[in-house]
Amino acid sequence: MNPTYTLSLIWMLALAAPAWAQTKSFSATGEFTNNCEGPAVDSKGNVYAVNFARDGTVAQITKKGKTSFFMTLPKGSTGNGIRFIDQNTFLIADFTGHNVLKADLLSREISVLVHEPAMNQPNDLAVTSTGYIYCSDPNWKDNSGQIWHVSLDGTSRLEAKDLGTTNGIEVSPDEKKLYVNESVQRSIWVFDIEPDGSLTNKQLFFRFEEGGMDGMRCDIAGNLYVARHGMGQVAVLSPDGRLLQTIQTLGKKVSNICFGGKKGKTAYITLQDTGHLEQFKVKIPGREWALMKQFQQK
Repeated sequence: MNPTYTLSLIWMLALAAPAWAQTKSFSATGEFTNNCEGPAVDSKGNVYAVNFARDGTVAQITKKGKTSFFMTLPKGSTGNGIRFIDQNTFLIADFTGHNVLKADLLSREISVLVHEPAMNQPNDLAVTSTGYIYCSDPNWKDNSGQIWHVSLDGTSRLEAKDLGTTNGIEVSPDEKKLYVNESVQRSIWVFDIEPDGSLTNKQLFFRFEEGGMDGMRCDIAGNLYVARHGMGQVAVLSPDGRLLQTIQTLGKKVSNICFGGKKGKTAYITLQDTGHLEQFKVKIPGREWALMKQFQQK
């Protein structure tokens, strides 16, 4: 991916911290359970989120905010993060079934891509355009976590261990870096992604003094949007690890974020305390929106 913005221009735009970046409701409150998560946007602008009305479901939300059942997961499965891997296929981290599930957008069929008993609790997913898939895997009981690499052939390998409570995870726009946060420890780490998908050179990227963290997503300039669970905020960090902006949300328990809308400049967030989704405008398109454009061209 080759962003068309120069780095200096991008930082200048991001540092402006526009007053209009305030959230507003996207879907009706109370429609989702307190495990409201996901979300992800398809090529037509529909948003998908998990645990609609009851746990173990996936909902589709139209561009106008109308929510409906889309599919029910296999018995014993509960969804968390969602990521598209092509125009008509998305993956779901199944934290109760210890699976990564694969869902067909057209047939609505669900299959198990990977079942890994050694996973604590598959939480969130990050993907590359070349097919690398990373899964965060926290153990909330002992405040530890790890990262798995999942392949489309159904295999998995433990990529990083001995971490804190791994939660949000994302790939940089140039696909050379992987970010993962630790909710309890309030740290965000960055790894180098090697050509074979392995992770090296772990470094501290940012640490918050207070509050929790959940899902994370990059825009095409490399700015990292972090869901501040319990804080009622989305924090925006620059590629060099500076806090650029804090966006206040209506709900407090922000669980995850995705990008869609016109030209990829709408951010959608899931809220676990209000059971609905909110939205806000951004100046720089989201990376996953750009990925979807790539998928459509294949």
